[in-house]
Amino acid sequence: MPKRVVFSLLLLFGLAMAPQPALAQGSLTDSYSSDELVTKGAEFFGSVAQGLASLVERAVSQFGLPNAYILGEEAGGAIFAGARYGEGTMYTRNQGEHPLFWQGPTVGLDFGGDGSKVMMLVYNLGSIGEVYGRYPGVDGSAYFVGGLGMTVIKYRDVIMVPIRSGVGLRAGLNVGYLKFTQEPTWNPF
Repeated sequence: MPKRVVFSLLLLFGLAMAPQPALAQGSLTDSYSSDELVTKGAEFFGSVAQGLASLVERAVSQFGLPNAYILGEEAGGAIFAGARYGEGTMYTRNQGEHPLFWQGPTVGLDFGGDGSKVMMLVYNLGSIGEVYGRYPGVDGSAYFVGGLGMTVIKYRDVIMVPIRSGVGLRAGLNVGYLKFTQEPTWNPF
């Protein structure tokens, strides 16, 4: 393996083991049904509702019903190393709506750029404060004008399933992380 890939994997493992931040008060106990998620996603994504429904059903069959979801937009690009930036709103049943931002670096065999609408299904979120952190993952993308895809990322007990509908010209495989914050920043780290 090239040294960069080994270093990146070690870096991601180290970030996943970082100390846990203090949690906000409150409990998120109510979940969303598949029908609700497909309806909200169809309103948000528009014409790709059929593909969205199958991805939501796949995520629900694997992880159960999410107790939050995020709707937003993101953009990214890479030439071996790259970055991804996004912003959106997290919706919860009993803790309201919360604006949030995400950004993160990537490294790998990845070239091009893309822009996407994103719906992220959020599982095991005990409080709003648990969403903030670095979610490492591996991502493969192939955007040739348009596409719809799903990945899975995890930080401690919280699992996120980003479903992206995007446009652009990008192809590759990379490792990286998404860092969720309360304020926007250009620093992907």
